[in-house]
Amino acid sequence: MIYLLTILHVAVCFLLIGIILLQPGTGADLAGAFGGQGSQTAFGPRGTVNVLTKVTTWAAIVFALTSISLTVLVARRSTGQSVLHGMQSAPVQTGSAPAKPGK
Repeated sequence: MIYLLTILHVAVCFLLIGIILLQPGTGADLAGAFGGQGSQTAFGPRGTVNVLTKVTTWAAIVFALTSISLTVLVARRSTGQSVLHGMQSAPVQTGSAPAKPGK
């Protein structure tokens, strides 16, 4: 299941990258090149919702769901031990005075 979700996750990542690069920016028209605003909205004129916008939205939703699912599946699969479980601790020096600042 983890492998299937990972393959789906990577495929959605590449899909999102491609779709986002295909979309024009908000200031892509001629008026945006010279600093003009087409309307009085905060981020410029908003065009109609096209297919690229809808696919971007659904791909982002699938990306978020696969991210959460992979996190849950990997957390359940882990042994519950700490990352430092097998590490040896450094020897503790007792009776040593702190270093004095140099002149």
